[in-house]
Amino acid sequence: MNIRTLRTRLRSAAVLALLPLAALTACGSGDTDGTATVGAQASPAPTDDPVAAVRTVDSVAALLPADVRKAGALRVGSSIGFPPGAYYPNGTDKAPAGQDIDLADAVAKVLGVELERQDASFETILPALGSGKYDFGTGNFGVTSERLKTIDFVTYINDGQGFAVKKGNTELRSKVTDLTQLCGLTIGTGAGTTFEATLAAQKGVCAKAGEKPYDVKVYSENAATLTALQQGRIDVIMSTINGLRYQAAQPASQTTFLGEFHRLDVGFAFKKGSPLTKAFQAAVNELIKDGTYARILKKWGTSPSAIETSRINPPEHT
Repeated sequence: MNIRTLRTRLRSAAVLALLPLAALTACGSGDTDGTATVGAQASPAPTDDPVAAVRTVDSVAALLPADVRKAGALRVGSSIGFPPGAYYPNGTDKAPAGQDIDLADAVAKVLGVELERQDASFETILPALGSGKYDFGTGNFGVTSERLKTIDFVTYINDGQGFAVKKGNTELRSKVTDLTQLCGLTIGTGAGTTFEATLAAQKGVCAKAGEKPYDVKVYSENAATLTALQQGRIDVIMSTINGLRYQAAQPASQTTFLGEFHRLDVGFAFKKGSPLTKAFQAAVNELIKDGTYARILKKWGTSPSAIETSRINPPEHT
């Protein structure tokens, strides 16, 4: 059995294992700092294709290292999780779709290179950049002070952290503005995410407030997080703003979005000192200038998260 066949069978088995829980197509191998729309049939991918008209811009492509231009390809570790970021609208044996997919493809076209996309779980991508397994990574990676110690970022959107609960929840009914509102509750989130780091760093806030501490359950699969919420094993999900908004808009998911908690710049991720960052920054800014960027965000319903210009390694939002 060749590797391609084995991967296809493994993916198919993973999907079949989830079918008793819900009929869905938006389930991936990793966490895109968010959750999958478990319990709800994911919406079909929009049919418009703003990436089709993108052409190579020679002055931008010239910023790539000579060996990359000669090879004509870049390896990208891609976390395929849920819409609108990246998901499988037609099953894991078909091409993924989403905002992150379109933006990466558009950048590659500006740079005149092909992408060799490799699916990977969210928490494995950043460590793999240093080893050279991937040239860059995508997965709604938020720019944080801790990550900036070892990773370079080229920003392409402003997303961030939010919360959602099961519809009808009586513990939390309003926007979460302080983690003390979560004291005594069980929070589900993704492995290796900024959410996990935030909850760990602030774990003492409830004791200081004289309250029972919150409990955190970490999941490697998007499907497991929402299933845990639906089954009452967790009280609240902490994940991306755009992802939770999308999820709450799917009636069958039975979730309620509790608003924005903390905004973060999101970017393509590279090993520290990568020679690719200036070319990627210029490519994103070219897409912003020619209107392709706005069309991609409009396609995926994320226009409120647009940035005015791409930056390399901006400081974390405070």
